[in-house]
Amino acid sequence: MKLLLLSNSTAPGRGYLEHALDEILDALGTVRRLVFVPYALADHDAYTGKVAAALEPLGIEVTGVHTAADPVAAVREADAVFVGGGNSFRLLTALHTRGLVTAIRDRVADGAVYLGSSAGTNMACPTVRTTNDMPIVQPPTFEALGLLPFQINPHYLDASPDSTHMGETRAERLEQFLEENDVPVVGLREGTWLRRADDRLTLGGTSAGAVLFRRGETPEELAAGRDLSHLLTLPARFDRR
Repeated sequence: MKLLLLSNSTAPGRGYLEHALDEILDALGTVRRLVFVPYALADHDAYTGKVAAALEPLGIEVTGVHTAADPVAAVREADAVFVGGGNSFRLLTALHTRGLVTAIRDRVADGAVYLGSSAGTNMACPTVRTTNDMPIVQPPTFEALGLLPFQINPHYLDASPDSTHMGETRAERLEQFLEENDVPVVGLREGTWLRRADDRLTLGGTSAGAVLFRRGETPEELAAGRDLSHLLTLPARFDRR
Protein backbone atom coordinates (compact mmCIF):
# COMPACT_ATOMS: atom_id res chain seq x y z
CA MET A 1 0.00 0.00 0.00
CA LYS A 2 1.38 3.39 -1.03
CA LEU A 3 0.08 6.49 0.76
CA LEU A 4 1.18 10.12 1.00
CA LEU A 5 -0.95 12.04 3.50
CA LEU A 6 -0.35 15.79 3.72
CA SER A 7 -1.48 17.90 6.64
CA ASN A 8 -2.05 20.87 4.34
CA SER A 9 -1.99 21.72 0.65
CA THR A 10 -0.75 25.31 0.91
CA ALA A 11 2.18 26.53 3.00
CA PRO A 12 2.70 30.22 3.92
CA GLY A 13 4.44 32.14 1.14
CA ARG A 14 4.31 29.22 -1.30
CA GLY A 15 2.02 28.13 -4.09
CA TYR A 16 -0.56 25.37 -3.96
CA LEU A 17 1.18 22.04 -3.16
CA GLU A 18 4.56 23.68 -3.81
CA HIS A 19 6.00 22.61 -0.45
CA ALA A 20 5.31 18.95 -1.20
CA LEU A 21 5.93 18.63 -4.94
CA ASP A 22 9.17 16.66 -4.58
CA GLU A 23 7.51 14.24 -2.17
CA ILE A 24 4.49 13.85 -4.44
CA LEU A 25 6.72 13.07 -7.40
CA ASP A 26 8.68 10.52 -5.37
CA ALA A 27 5.49 8.88 -4.08
CA LEU A 28 4.08 8.56 -7.59
CA GLY A 29 7.23 6.92 -8.92
CA THR A 30 6.66 6.26 -12.62
CA VAL A 31 2.95 7.15 -12.50
CA ARG A 32 2.16 10.25 -14.57
CA ARG A 33 -1.64 10.18 -14.61
CA LEU A 34 -3.95 10.46 -11.62
CA VAL A 35 -7.62 10.76 -10.84
CA PHE A 36 -8.48 13.72 -8.62
CA VAL A 37 -11.45 13.62 -6.22
CA PRO A 38 -12.69 17.22 -5.77
CA TYR A 39 -15.83 16.65 -3.70
CA ALA A 40 -14.57 18.42 -0.55
CA LEU A 41 -15.22 21.78 -2.29
CA ALA A 42 -18.33 22.95 -4.12
CA ASP A 43 -16.72 23.97 -7.44
CA HIS A 44 -15.34 20.71 -8.76
CA ASP A 45 -14.10 22.07 -12.08
CA ALA A 46 -12.17 24.95 -10.53
CA TYR A 47 -10.66 22.69 -7.88
CA THR A 48 -9.52 20.13 -10.43
CA GLY A 49 -8.04 22.91 -12.57
CA LYS A 50 -6.05 24.19 -9.60
CA VAL A 51 -4.58 20.76 -8.95
CA ALA A 52 -3.83 20.22 -12.63
CA ALA A 53 -1.99 23.54 -12.84
CA ALA A 54 0.09 22.71 -9.76
CA LEU A 55 1.11 19.26 -11.03
CA GLU A 56 1.59 20.12 -14.70
CA PRO A 57 5.26 21.14 -14.20
CA LEU A 58 5.90 17.61 -12.95
CA GLY A 59 4.46 16.16 -16.15
CA ILE A 60 1.45 14.72 -14.30
CA GLU A 61 -1.92 14.58 -16.05
CA VAL A 62 -4.93 15.17 -13.80
CA THR A 63 -8.50 14.03 -14.49
CA GLY A 64 -11.38 15.01 -12.22
CA VAL A 65 -13.37 11.96 -11.19
CA HIS A 66 -16.53 14.08 -11.42
CA THR A 67 -16.09 14.31 -15.21
CA ALA A 68 -16.18 10.54 -15.69
CA ALA A 69 -19.34 8.89 -16.96
CA ASP A 70 -18.69 6.19 -14.37
CA PRO A 71 -16.65 7.54 -11.41
CA VAL A 72 -16.32 4.09 -9.86
CA ALA A 73 -14.84 2.68 -13.08
CA ALA A 74 -12.49 5.68 -13.32
CA VAL A 75 -11.12 4.92 -9.85
CA ARG A 76 -10.80 1.22 -10.57
CA GLU A 77 -8.67 1.99 -13.64
CA ALA A 78 -6.51 4.64 -11.95
CA ASP A 79 -2.84 4.20 -11.10
CA ALA A 80 -3.09 7.01 -8.55
CA VAL A 81 -5.95 8.72 -6.70
CA PHE A 82 -5.61 12.16 -5.13
CA VAL A 83 -8.31 13.19 -2.66
CA GLY A 84 -8.17 16.92 -2.00
CA GLY A 85 -8.93 18.96 1.09
CA GLY A 86 -11.93 21.03 2.04
CA ASN A 87 -14.83 19.95 4.22
CA SER A 88 -14.47 16.38 5.46
CA PHE A 89 -18.20 15.81 5.97
CA ARG A 90 -19.10 16.98 2.47
CA LEU A 91 -16.31 14.83 1.06
CA LEU A 92 -17.24 11.71 3.01
CA THR A 93 -20.89 12.09 2.04
CA ALA A 94 -19.96 12.29 -1.63
CA LEU A 95 -17.70 9.25 -1.42
CA HIS A 96 -20.44 7.16 0.15
CA THR A 97 -23.29 8.31 -2.09
CA ARG A 98 -21.21 7.76 -5.25
CA GLY A 99 -19.98 4.32 -4.22
CA LEU A 100 -16.36 5.47 -4.09
CA VAL A 101 -15.42 4.30 -0.60
CA THR A 102 -15.15 0.67 -1.61
CA ALA A 103 -13.75 1.54 -5.04
CA ILE A 104 -10.89 3.63 -3.64
CA ARG A 105 -10.19 1.20 -0.81
CA ASP A 106 -9.97 -1.75 -3.18
CA ARG A 107 -7.91 0.05 -5.80
CA VAL A 108 -5.34 1.26 -3.27
CA ALA A 109 -5.13 -2.26 -1.83
CA ASP A 110 -4.35 -3.43 -5.38
CA GLY A 111 -1.40 -1.04 -5.67
CA ALA A 112 -2.65 2.38 -6.76
CA VAL A 113 -0.97 5.33 -5.04
CA TYR A 114 -3.20 7.30 -2.66
CA LEU A 115 -2.49 11.00 -2.17
CA GLY A 116 -4.47 12.97 0.38
CA SER A 117 -4.32 16.49 1.74
CA SER A 118 -6.23 17.79 4.76
CA ALA A 119 -9.74 16.31 4.39
CA GLY A 120 -8.29 13.78 1.96
CA THR A 121 -5.90 12.75 4.71
CA ASN A 122 -8.81 12.36 7.10
CA MET A 123 -10.40 9.98 4.59
CA ALA A 124 -7.48 7.55 4.94
CA CYS A 125 -8.38 6.97 8.60
CA PRO A 126 -10.96 4.52 9.93
CA THR A 127 -13.36 7.41 10.65
CA VAL A 128 -13.59 11.22 10.40
CA ARG A 129 -14.00 11.62 14.16
CA THR A 130 -10.77 13.62 14.50
CA THR A 131 -11.40 16.17 11.74
CA ASN A 132 -11.47 19.89 12.55
CA ASP A 133 -14.37 20.56 10.19
CA MET A 134 -17.93 21.66 10.79
CA PRO A 135 -20.54 19.03 9.83
CA ILE A 136 -22.17 21.11 7.10
CA VAL A 137 -23.87 17.96 5.78
CA GLN A 138 -24.73 14.66 7.43
CA PRO A 139 -22.90 11.65 5.99
CA PRO A 140 -24.58 8.25 6.21
CA THR A 141 -21.76 7.12 8.51
CA PHE A 142 -18.51 8.43 9.98
CA GLU A 143 -16.68 5.42 8.51
CA ALA A 144 -13.98 6.47 6.05
CA LEU A 145 -11.53 4.52 3.87
CA GLY A 146 -9.61 2.76 6.64
CA LEU A 147 -6.29 2.75 4.81
CA LEU A 148 -4.68 3.16 8.22
CA PRO A 149 -5.74 1.65 11.56
CA PHE A 150 -5.29 4.93 13.48
CA GLN A 151 -6.62 8.48 13.36
CA ILE A 152 -5.00 11.71 12.10
CA ASN A 153 -5.67 15.31 13.01
CA PRO A 154 -4.42 17.46 10.10
CA HIS A 155 -3.55 21.13 10.68
CA TYR A 156 -2.70 20.36 14.30
CA LEU A 157 -2.29 23.58 16.29
CA ASP A 158 -0.45 23.99 19.57
CA ALA A 159 -2.07 26.11 22.24
CA SER A 160 -0.69 29.66 22.37
CA PRO A 161 0.03 31.00 25.86
CA ASP A 162 -0.76 34.52 24.61
CA SER A 163 -4.16 33.61 23.15
CA THR A 164 -7.37 34.99 24.65
CA HIS A 165 -9.35 32.02 23.29
CA MET A 166 -11.25 30.41 26.17
CA GLY A 167 -12.48 27.24 24.41
CA GLU A 168 -10.83 23.85 24.29
CA THR A 169 -7.38 23.56 22.77
CA ARG A 170 -6.82 21.06 19.97
CA ALA A 171 -5.01 18.81 22.44
CA GLU A 172 -7.98 18.89 24.83
CA ARG A 173 -10.37 17.95 22.04
CA LEU A 174 -8.21 14.98 21.07
CA GLU A 175 -7.98 13.91 24.70
CA GLN A 176 -11.79 13.97 24.80
CA PHE A 177 -11.81 11.69 21.76
CA LEU A 178 -9.55 9.29 23.63
CA GLU A 179 -11.90 9.26 26.60
CA GLU A 180 -14.42 7.51 24.32
CA ASN A 181 -12.11 5.64 21.93
CA ASP A 182 -8.89 3.66 22.25
CA VAL A 183 -7.23 4.66 18.98
CA PRO A 184 -3.89 6.46 18.49
CA VAL A 185 -4.14 9.94 16.94
CA VAL A 186 -1.30 11.65 15.07
CA GLY A 187 -1.60 15.43 15.16
CA LEU A 188 0.12 16.62 11.96
CA ARG A 189 1.42 20.17 12.16
CA GLU A 190 1.44 22.34 9.03
CA GLY A 191 4.05 21.36 6.47
CA THR A 192 4.25 17.73 7.58
CA TRP A 193 3.00 14.45 6.14
CA LEU A 194 2.85 10.72 6.64
CA ARG A 195 4.23 8.36 4.03
CA ARG A 196 3.28 4.70 3.92
CA ALA A 197 5.06 2.12 1.80
CA ASP A 198 3.49 -1.25 2.55
CA ASP A 199 4.36 -2.02 6.20
CA ARG A 200 6.58 1.03 6.69
CA LEU A 201 5.23 4.37 7.90
CA THR A 202 7.36 7.51 8.30
CA LEU A 203 6.77 11.11 9.30
CA GLY A 204 8.10 13.65 6.80
CA GLY A 205 8.06 17.36 6.09
CA THR A 206 9.22 20.30 8.13
CA SER A 207 11.00 20.24 11.48
CA ALA A 208 7.67 21.17 13.15
CA GLY A 209 6.98 17.45 13.40
CA ALA A 210 3.84 15.96 14.91
CA VAL A 211 2.29 14.87 18.20
CA LEU A 212 1.16 11.34 19.05
CA PHE A 213 -1.84 11.01 21.33
CA ARG A 214 -2.61 7.68 22.98
CA ARG A 215 -5.23 6.81 25.54
CA GLY A 216 -3.95 7.10 29.09
CA GLU A 217 -0.52 8.37 28.02
CA THR A 218 1.22 11.74 27.87
CA PRO A 219 1.26 13.17 24.30
CA GLU A 220 4.56 12.38 22.57
CA GLU A 221 6.46 14.76 20.31
CA LEU A 222 7.47 13.21 16.99
CA ALA A 223 10.39 14.55 14.95
CA ALA A 224 10.48 14.56 11.15
CA GLY A 225 11.95 11.32 9.88
CA ARG A 226 10.49 9.25 12.73
CA ASP A 227 9.58 5.67 11.88
CA LEU A 228 5.98 5.11 12.97
CA SER A 229 5.50 1.65 11.49
CA HIS A 230 4.37 0.27 14.84
CA LEU A 231 1.15 2.29 14.51
CA LEU A 232 0.13 0.03 11.62
CA THR A 233 -0.07 -2.97 13.96
CA LEU A 234 -2.16 -1.49 16.79
CA PRO A 235 -5.84 -2.33 17.17
CA ALA A 236 -8.46 0.41 16.92
CA ARG A 237 -11.27 0.29 19.47
CA PHE A 238 -14.05 2.81 19.00
CA ASP A 239 -16.89 3.71 21.38
CA ARG A 240 -15.15 2.36 24.47
CA ARG A 241 -15.03 4.02 27.85
